[in-house]
Amino acid sequence: MLMSNLDKDRYISPISRYRGEFSPENLAFDANLQEFANRILIVCALETGGKISPIEAYQQIKNLWTELDQSKKNLLPDD
Repeated sequence: MLMSNLDKDRYISPISRYRGEFSPENLAFDANLQEFANRILIVCALETGGKISPIEAYQQIKNLWTELDQSKKNLLPDD
């Protein structure tokens, strides 16, 4: 049985339902957080497989963290 592209995407980068306190901002941040986690997994796999250097992996993770931090600042209030 062949998998469709959508099935492959869901398998490689699963997205879980949001179950916290609902607000559009919380939902958007949750989506950004899940995307961050999936991208980190890919970067780690590329580095482990020798496709990118440890320095390049570090820089990509640092950039992803900066994006997530900016998302938090834009979407969620300071506690």
